[in-house]
Amino acid sequence: MTDYKALEQAFGFELFPKRDLVLVRGKNAKVWDQNGREYVDCVSGNGVANVGHCNDKVIEAVSSQAAKLITCPGIFYNDVRSTLLERLAALAPGDAKRVFLCNSGAESVEAALKFARYTTGKTEIVCAVRGFHGRTMGALSATFNPKYRADFQPLVPGFHHVPFNNFEKLKSKITDATAAVLLEVVQGEGGVHVATHDYLRNVAGLCRDSGVLLIIDEVQSGFCRTGKMFACNHFDLQPDMICLAKAIAGGLPMGALLCNDKIQVAIGKHGTTFGGNPLACAAANAAIDFMLADNLAEQAREKGDWLVAELRRQGLAKVREIRHLGLMIGIELQEKVKPFIFALLEDGVLALPAGAKVLRLLPPLTITRDELKKVAQTLTNILG
Repeated sequence: MTDYKALEQAFGFELFPKRDLVLVRGKNAKVWDQNGREYVDCVSGNGVANVGHCNDKVIEAVSSQAAKLITCPGIFYNDVRSTLLERLAALAPGDAKRVFLCNSGAESVEAALKFARYTTGKTEIVCAVRGFHGRTMGALSATFNPKYRADFQPLVPGFHHVPFNNFEKLKSKITDATAAVLLEVVQGEGGVHVATHDYLRNVAGLCRDSGVLLIIDEVQSGFCRTGKMFACNHFDLQPDMICLAKAIAGGLPMGALLCNDKIQVAIGKHGTTFGGNPLACAAANAAIDFMLADNLAEQAREKGDWLVAELRRQGLAKVREIRHLGLMIGIELQEKVKPFIFALLEDGVLALPAGAKVLRLLPPLTITRDELKKVAQTLTNILG
């Protein structure tokens, strides 16, 4: 049997904390390793596989498009790209009806930062403690965690971090030089902390009254994950820009930035080679069709509520708090999370950390009730 681990170790950069597992196949909420062992996947590509692994509709769309046209630069119009742009504009909260297509969440954040500076002529950005927006230089400057930032100083100047859900602290950082406020509605990497209604309402009002742009990062929370198409929809929030990626294209690399008419960017001020390519656009159109037809937002709400209620009912001794919105779930433990991640793996459930003591669950929204019961029972055995 080929030693795939040895090949990656020999020829790849060890940038990720690897688990001793070679995954070779997936379907819906299950994945299989090279030895044929089955796992319930509550990682789902770090929140990518909302429509399930190897979704039949996405496979069909990608296969069909691959035989027609795979790449088409932005200097030409394209049929599947234009269809996706129209669909995203129709789904967008408020009047965010213009779309920039790219390849990842970090790229969508980078675009938002550039568009904010260009539109306003100002340079400073206010962000949140525990916020995560990516690892490229601009996105990293917006990201809070010092362990990601320390080795890459000096970062882009002009970024300020204030406590999440603390309106007065945020307000104190708004000046005449502030271009934008950049926040997550649900802080995924930061521990699955959910914004309050009052906080978001006050921030939106402050931005509107101060002429500051409001950017919401929905890279992880978008596309039905939280029980709505976008987490903004829970709060009637209408940002000036919304950063999207992860689940947008059923597993293919894609990002998008939704913008309202305040955002003005001239030809040549930004660009992308692969962004909006026909193959990814075909996958995104199919994934979004599936989300709507199968009402994945409601599925996420019902399944998330059931799983969290079941875990709370068990009164798990090692659990301090459970936070969630839909199927974006954070279980804060009394102790370090890493040993429990590996214990779950041994029992056939894959999960993520979200900080030192938070266990994060991001299963495909198509996960079955029986699979959820297995997750609940396994967590109960390990955390009880």
